[in-house]
Amino acid sequence: MQVYGCIVQLNRNGQRADPVSVLVDQWPEFRVLFIKPEFREKGDLFKDLTVFSKKDEVCLRDLLAHSDVIDWKMFFCLAAELHHEKMLEVVAINRGVPMKKEAVCYMLVLRDPSKLLHVDSSSLKLSSLNESHLELVNRSWKFGCEDSKLMIKNMILHFPSCCVLDSDNQPVAWILTYASCAMGMLYTLPEHRGKGYAKALVTIMSKRLHSQGYPVYCFIEEENHLSYSLFTSLGFTEEPDYRAAWFVFNDF
Repeated sequence: MQVYGCIVQLNRNGQRADPVSVLVDQWPEFRVLFIKPEFREKGDLFKDLTVFSKKDEVCLRDLLAHSDVIDWKMFFCLAAELHHEKMLEVVAINRGVPMKKEAVCYMLVLRDPSKLLHVDSSSLKLSSLNESHLELVNRSWKFGCEDSKLMIKNMILHFPSCCVLDSDNQPVAWILTYASCAMGMLYTLPEHRGKGYAKALVTIMSKRLHSQGYPVYCFIEEENHLSYSLFTSLGFTEEPDYRAAWFVFNDF
């Protein structure tokens, strides 16, 4: 789903939004596919290098171990299925680089958006995020730092987002879309929680993405029980045989 979402975004927005290279081991019957972002400045390092393997871990291992598809001297974050962890550890050791498992997530998918409940948004002041909201979003994100700003800026400028504004036209709750089409960075300011903003934003964004032909899904960290309950209550279902993981290599 993650690679599919990246390809959908690429076809919709082209290289203008998030320049990437799509690499395969062979064509047309490929076994491994890489979505590789361009690293032109330090902030680009926050962009994931995403890999998909058609249950052929040997091919993936050989590509990582013996090809130059990745620059192993630089920091990078690899998004892959969790079951590749042991193989990646071996490759990293043989390459002489440190590896850390940064996050493990459930993938929740909305298969039937027609079952989403109606949200009365008449009392909500809704908008999309803009560049002036960058600092607020970055400061509130779990992984936010100075070097994540470029990635978040790209998300705000090029991919769908939605927010609830207060009487001063400042965001009090928001949700964004990653380059993979996954919804994420859902957040409500503490003083505005308990008002149903998160549920409203997920519902509105899900309907918007579906109407535009995007896949509707998200990643929820295993320990984030609150978000898991929220999304499943809205009809999202967990992919039981899939765990997404993010592995970082080298020091940032």
